Amino acid sequence: MAPALWRASNGLMAAFFALAAFVQVNDPDAELWVVVYTIPAVLTLLVGLNPQVTGNAIWKSVSAIHMLFCTVWAVGLAYYLMHHTQQNILHEEEGRELSGLVIITAWMILCCSSSKNPADGRIQLAIAIVITLFSFISWVYVSVNEEMRSSWPAHCKTVI
Repeated sequence: MAPALWRASNGLMAAFFALAAFVQVNDPDAELWVVVYTIPAVLTLLVGLNPQVTGNAIWKSVSAIHMLFCTVWAVGLAYYLMHHTQQNILHEEEGRELSGLVIITAWMILCCSSSKNPADGRIQLAIAIVITLFSFISWVYVSVNEEMRSSWPAHCKTVI
């Protein structure tokens, strides 16, 4: 049961990252954000199809470089938000960007650890399920919250 849940979680997260890449099309820096979300979408899909891929040197290298990039960018955004946040960070575009980078990094760390402890680890599986649920619930919350959407820049108001 655990391997099937692990694969399902990866399938859902691959869909989440692909959807996140898709909705970036109207963003002023869409090219950057599409790449930021497409890389984990592909890496996660590969894990869902074959969990042992995390032991592959190319998979490890791409994920490590991407995690480093996302972590550095997230630290920069967190620093910016500490000094400029006017409201709840999810009301701020940078706060939503930071959340996306944190989700990417957390998921990729989880995937990397799966090669050492395949999906039979209960704690890892529980964390995977929590991250998966959190990602989709957060997306729905941010998308349907009219008060939050009212503060979005124009390019964000036309997304899903």
